[in-house]
Amino acid sequence: MGMLHLNVLCTFKNGSAGVLAKRLKDSAETVVIGGGCVGVSLAYHLAKAGQKDVVLLEKSELTAGSTWHAAGLTTYYHPGINLKKIHYYSIKLFEQLEAETGQAVGFHQPGSIRLASTPVRVDELKYQMTRTHWHPTPQFLIGPEKIQQLFPLLNMDKVLTGLYNPGDGHIDPYSLTMALAAGARMYGAQIYYPASVTGLTPTADGRWDVQTPHGTIRANRIVNATGSATPTRQTTPPHDRPHLFVRPHPHTLDHTHTIDYTCLLGHTPIFSFCLLGLLFGPYEKEEKMKLQDSWIRDGVPPGFGKELFESDLDRIMDHVERAIEMVPVLKNADIINIVSGPITYTPDLLPMIGPHQGARNYWTAIGFGYGIIHSGGVGKFLSDWIVSGEPPYDLIECDPNRYAHWTSVPYLCAKARESYGFNNVVGYPKEERFAGRPTNRVSGVYELLKDRCSMGFHAGWEQPHYFHKPGDDSGYKPSFRRTNWFGPVGRECKLVMEGVGVIDLSPFGKIIVKGEDSHRLLDRLFANTLPKVGQTNISHMLTPRGRVYAEVTVTQTAPGEFLLITGSGSELHDLRWIEREVCDGGYAVSVCNVTDELGVLGVAGPKSRAVLQKLTDEDMSDTAFRFLHCRSMQLAGVPLRAIRISYTGDADRYTLVMPIDRTHMNCDTNPLEAGLDYFIKLSKPAEFIGKQALLEIKAQGLSRRLAFLTLHTDDIDPEGNESVWHDGEVVGNTTSGSYSYSTQQSLAFSYLPLHLTHAGQTVEVELLGQKYLATVTPEPLVLTEPARTRLQKKQRSV
Repeated sequence: MGMLHLNVLCTFKNGSAGVLAKRLKDSAETVVIGGGCVGVSLAYHLAKAGQKDVVLLEKSELTAGSTWHAAGLTTYYHPGINLKKIHYYSIKLFEQLEAETGQAVGFHQPGSIRLASTPVRVDELKYQMTRTHWHPTPQFLIGPEKIQQLFPLLNMDKVLTGLYNPGDGHIDPYSLTMALAAGARMYGAQIYYPASVTGLTPTADGRWDVQTPHGTIRANRIVNATGSATPTRQTTPPHDRPHLFVRPHPHTLDHTHTIDYTCLLGHTPIFSFCLLGLLFGPYEKEEKMKLQDSWIRDGVPPGFGKELFESDLDRIMDHVERAIEMVPVLKNADIINIVSGPITYTPDLLPMIGPHQGARNYWTAIGFGYGIIHSGGVGKFLSDWIVSGEPPYDLIECDPNRYAHWTSVPYLCAKARESYGFNNVVGYPKEERFAGRPTNRVSGVYELLKDRCSMGFHAGWEQPHYFHKPGDDSGYKPSFRRTNWFGPVGRECKLVMEGVGVIDLSPFGKIIVKGEDSHRLLDRLFANTLPKVGQTNISHMLTPRGRVYAEVTVTQTAPGEFLLITGSGSELHDLRWIEREVCDGGYAVSVCNVTDELGVLGVAGPKSRAVLQKLTDEDMSDTAFRFLHCRSMQLAGVPLRAIRISYTGDADRYTLVMPIDRTHMNCDTNPLEAGLDYFIKLSKPAEFIGKQALLEIKAQGLSRRLAFLTLHTDDIDPEGNESVWHDGEVVGNTTSGSYSYSTQQSLAFSYLPLHLTHAGQTVEVELLGQKYLATVTPEPLVLTEPARTRLQKKQRSV
């Protein structure tokens, strides 16, 4: 595969390129900028979906940049959840693309094995299997005997188990891109190269003027798919990654038809076999990875297209030695070629896919460290979103708006290096990554708390996860099971349940909407009725299909002025949705993101009211400050806005807003199956977004509901996305889970078929390869504080 791949890369011909100067129209529905496999895939999918005027502009030649020198490995495997759908679609597309377009793609699917040589790596594979059963992905845990059968050349001395994906393989990136281009043209898209973009100018009506040396195209929307040529401010620092092509002696090639590629987790030698030899592409250690500093500082050099970097075998010699240990026949192999070309990495390893907040009709498809396998699925995902107006499924982890002003160049570089290195480490749950922290997003209590607690990272903010006491086993110690955080977190739960706790909630997104049309706008956006002045409620923004786009706390602070509080990871995601509706509807309002200007503290527990009363002259009694109300006040001389609200049902919780998570519901769920009926006012006069879709869903009836599960485990707890079994079949998945310190058992939420959601129904939740009995429970297991007080009074009176 490697040699064939490299030979064909020099056969570009400009004869097939469209001539932009001869284009008769000066407008387009969509202009895609960038002719790598991702950009061409999007053009193909948009045209196939029926969009009539799709234009792709490539400054050099198709596949220039990172696509042409990619290894072309394709796999169903992904450690995340939503991106499994991207991989699955890509492979299914690759399987039929040649028949559809008449263009060969060089796709081979012998399968792959990921090897584990330590107990913790075995746990990692079991963890991934647990999260895969409810997907259609073919994936199996196999033992040493089966591994040896599939890959006879492998040294089995340290191999404990393997994760086998039949159907994995490799594809020629050049041929794939040409096939997608042929399909795009077949369906009506126009592809031009060389056609550089020299400028982009937004117009007053939300369109874009795309300047080229041949003239200007006015586009209804633009999509940045420029790959390694993306400006660094887009959070994709470029660096080079080496791989080499070797040729073992002929007698060693007899068995290579049985397995396509293998990688050893923790050491990342990745092998791909073909008739001529073996492609070997490791990820060097993060301290050896080479960032293109000049590109970060000055941008990609003009004219850079298919060039490579100077070979540097020393950077990967430890991996070469490990590869020889794994496959001893490599000791006498000849190195045919070494390839080192640019790829991009975002700070968290995930690409940036979707529309940008603050730049209307500007979309991105950039930051792909694994662009070949992502290309098909991302093209389909973005095409569906552009055509229908909403994402086809939840992919918020790839939302480009997860980064903002706090992502400085030093932060990007530190995180890109760290993320590259994470190709070599165990992928734990509840993972923390420390490079580049803290950013400039710290709350007013950060300096007071930073040495006393374990900090977590949320949208650029540092936020305490749990506090240390003398004698605690502190520090970050990740595990697939309960680890050193388990005791301290239990201690804090007890403190809040029985006394009072103060929680730094400053990472919450805060948005102020005000103006003469604020009521009309928010009535259109939210499915709940709007709160009165001085009151608050929980509301949901829905998509046109009736799916949950966001959950927001809405407070009317003054006539026509509203404070919206959303999750830390949803700040710009939600702001973009609001701004889009403002522009489309022509509302006379101002929308202001005040997340960095307002800090938030949560005060919770049965003693919270007494603590706050000591700090103010305001009457904090239950009758004076009622539940779901807000007021402006001073606390210890600090002016703030206090909101009495609880997300658990306890009345004694106060959110203090002062100057300075989306697991059960998302674009894959509707609010009725999520049990949000109370917050959805289908009878309100306003025609809110998604109302008609919800009425149709309600009339048709539900096929599943969110169920509350209890289960007894040993030293492991559910966290979400685990497979749920019944009678030997997968019937659903958990959405979240944790240990309950109050009831001393594990709890989880899961979407289940309706016939399995009645109280007392038993199912099984799979954790690290073992199935644990779980019971559907209809009511919360812990009473709220007012209910506990009433029960205690009743018991004393008996």
